[in-house]
Amino acid sequence: MSSTESPSAPAASVLPRVAPVRVGDGERLRTVGLPGVTLSVRHRPPAREDLPRALYVHGLGGSSQNWSDLMAELDDVVAGEAVDLPGFGDSPPPDDGDYSVTGHARAVIRYLDASGHGPVHLFGNSLGGAVTTRVAAVRPDLVRTLTLISPALPELRIQRTAVPTGLLGVPGVAALFTRMSKEWTAEQRVRGVMGLCYGDPGRVTPEAFGQAVEELERRLQLPYFWDAMARSARGIVNAYTLGGQHGLWRQAERVLAPTLLVYGGRDQLVGYRMARKAARSFRDSRLLSLPDAGHVAMMEYPGVVARAFRELMAQAGGDGGADAGGGADASDKDDASRDDASRDDGNKDDGNRDDDSTETGGRGAADGTEAGS
Repeated sequence: MSSTESPSAPAASVLPRVAPVRVGDGERLRTVGLPGVTLSVRHRPPAREDLPRALYVHGLGGSSQNWSDLMAELDDVVAGEAVDLPGFGDSPPPDDGDYSVTGHARAVIRYLDASGHGPVHLFGNSLGGAVTTRVAAVRPDLVRTLTLISPALPELRIQRTAVPTGLLGVPGVAALFTRMSKEWTAEQRVRGVMGLCYGDPGRVTPEAFGQAVEELERRLQLPYFWDAMARSARGIVNAYTLGGQHGLWRQAERVLAPTLLVYGGRDQLVGYRMARKAARSFRDSRLLSLPDAGHVAMMEYPGVVARAFRELMAQAGGDGGADAGGGADASDKDDASRDDASRDDGNKDDGNRDDDSTETGGRGAADGTEAGS
């Protein structure tokens, strides 16, 4: 199946009643109906009305909740919104059943076009990184800056720990895994996912762990949960095989927006070694290396990621730079190794990999279902 093929859609018109999605302090949730798709959007009321807009896109098995900490860190410089991709979080499946990278990108573009908020500061993690790369390449008019955290871009040598995620996309594997794991508790599942996604799972608070378990229990009641996971995983694999102008690395070269790349040294799903290739491919890029971070740096070190984004805004002549919170001062730079890696300077060393364990971020926990990119 190609990444643009539309598989038969599961019936989504009648869904079981499940517990409501958790909404954090200061957050609001709304539903937006668009042609062919209905999206749940999490947002925080902006500190003031004239702030530029930002849109956050989560990874496979994640949801808009993955961005709550970073949104809170940046609510004085951007008016942030985090979308639940179709079939994830509180968004129902797409009408056409298309969970490809292109399908998810189409949903994001439809939302931005309908909202009239573009160009926005666009953020993407993992699968969301592939989706937002495609959005930035094909619709540069919608993107002011691009921030990619462990983006799921093609790798020739996949890490062994990432193989099970790719296998989810093989027809029948998701159903087999469901049968094999039917006795697993939600706590066991969440603990396994955190061990895979976090550089140090010990950073997750008991409260955040409990919230992740609660959210997973809610999602497991949805009849389309595993279908959305399997088809989206297949979409990533298919996107990895595309060549020519539709290839993700070729599209990365077409991105015009200033780009912040964030890679974790302990990422078990996206290879840390890909940071240099990404820095060479995105023509106007800056690299933030977090040696102790895993796959979800915005949840593990939201303060560090927020400071790097403020610097991106300031360097890009963005709205809100120094006057609305400023870039990081010299002391902030001790928290992580930073490389200003433009396309012409992408071969330089990835940084000194300084210890960033003193950063106090990482209040949240993965939703308990992000089992891959």
